[in-house]
Amino acid sequence: MSPALAGVLQLTALTAALALAYRPLGDYMAAVYASPKHLRIEKVIYRCIGANADAEMRWPAYLRGVLAFSAAGVLLLYLLQRVQGGLPLSLGFASISPDQAFNTAASFVTNTNWQSYSGEQAMGHVVQTAGLAVQNFVSAATGMAVAVALVRGFARSRTGDLGNFWADLVRGTIRVLVPIAVLGALVLVACGAVQNFSGIHEVGQFMGGAQQTNGGAVASQEVIKELGTNGGGYFNANSAHPFENPNAFTNLFEIFLILVIPFALTRTFGKLVGNVKQGYAILATMGVIWLGFTALMMWTESAHGGPALQAAGAAMEGKETRFGVGASSIFSVATTLTSTGAVDAFHSSFTAFGGGIQLLGMMLGELAPGGVGSGLYGMLVMAIIAVFIAGLMVGRTPEYLGKKIGTREIKLAACYLLITPTLVLGFAAASMVLPDALGSMLNTKALGAGSHGFSEVLYTYTSGANNNGSAFAGLNANTPWYNTTIGLAMLLGRFLPMVFVLALAGSLAEQQPVPQTAGTLRTEKPLFAGLLVGTILIITGLTYFPALALGPLAEGLS
Repeated sequence: MSPALAGVLQLTALTAALALAYRPLGDYMAAVYASPKHLRIEKVIYRCIGANADAEMRWPAYLRGVLAFSAAGVLLLYLLQRVQGGLPLSLGFASISPDQAFNTAASFVTNTNWQSYSGEQAMGHVVQTAGLAVQNFVSAATGMAVAVALVRGFARSRTGDLGNFWADLVRGTIRVLVPIAVLGALVLVACGAVQNFSGIHEVGQFMGGAQQTNGGAVASQEVIKELGTNGGGYFNANSAHPFENPNAFTNLFEIFLILVIPFALTRTFGKLVGNVKQGYAILATMGVIWLGFTALMMWTESAHGGPALQAAGAAMEGKETRFGVGASSIFSVATTLTSTGAVDAFHSSFTAFGGGIQLLGMMLGELAPGGVGSGLYGMLVMAIIAVFIAGLMVGRTPEYLGKKIGTREIKLAACYLLITPTLVLGFAAASMVLPDALGSMLNTKALGAGSHGFSEVLYTYTSGANNNGSAFAGLNANTPWYNTTIGLAMLLGRFLPMVFVLALAGSLAEQQPVPQTAGTLRTEKPLFAGLLVGTILIITGLTYFPALALGPLAEGLS
């Protein structure tokens, strides 16, 4: 079987699995967030944290809950790393340095999971399970809660109420993420993933000699790493490591976990606003972009542009031979179009244009299908922009789901769009003029290092500010400058957009519904989905094309 055919068959199987899960999971999540009842374990949690889960919150109160909970998460995870040397099951690892501990805490709390360390050589079992794995759950649940709050903004009228953050957080964790994670972990363990608390021991190598390795609660962390679109690996090789990703089936299963909730949330959106066709329009937009990027990546990486590629049958440098080009291409697009950041191949070794596709996927704003929660609210903000553009073209006041898109709404949407590019381009520009930052490039003498080196820096901040977490990995990011600035990019790139999303949700929830007329733009139709795709690509292209031209495009054309 040719690599191209194998990739197409895997993509077909993946699409079928996502289609089968779409309706039941989407309907279930809609029922979870709309339910007036609390489970017994949820009531215990509310009493422990002192929250009144039945109290409605307006957007400032909802935002305070998000920020307070996240700030506490950063502080606790930072302290856990700083005292690691005195913890049990630390495997003899020392405490993490202040700048790296800050970077890692910011990374996992923001759902980024950027790692400037090698997991098996830095983090003990307690930090991995009680610190990093816990944040994998709650950071994902936080993103889902914000998305649901925005959906309620469209669904509610003349109240300004967006629900209760603590109830949404706990329900998303207890009722959605934990059950799926348990089942997924059992699948991974059955397929050969590691799940233990073993210490460090030496193992023999096939070619002679030995190396040190350690086990850990790998399967349980691996499943929530993918399901919650987190991405931080237990091992430095991430999902290319056989302890995390044993075979071709688990590789496809992990891609399924990455995509299933972001896609299914469009069904949840449709159910909660009372019009499932609106959810299908958002799903179609996400699906067109995802399939288009995947096909383009598979073509790029399979092109035989030189003798080395012809001998290997494709661009096999940096690819895991167990999976091949097709599966690696599907995985890389799934992770860079979401906020996952997991890798089963070395992104820096993809072809220049392949690396450009990965960069562009993140630059879209992680919204096709995007991160858990963040993909849906990012796409809805883009839908507001598209409706506004359509309104300008026909000379009508723009409306979306029965709500007028006025001056306040469009200003909030515009601020949302401008935050991430400002962080990415600002920090990348600063890094390119500072000698210490430039010294972190590890391939400055390589052919094309100028453009590829710039791509590494651009990729770093694109990944951080978009809360993705993957890396080109040709850059030594474990320095005070990169640890600090990437940490700031992750925090600002996560929470500043949430401010504008929740303010937008509150503004929409205060409005009175506008009756539909003959001149109302039908946002559930294919025409609107096409307009939305075009809006996303044009806005991203206008924003980032000069930077892409200096990086992957220049490298690919050289």
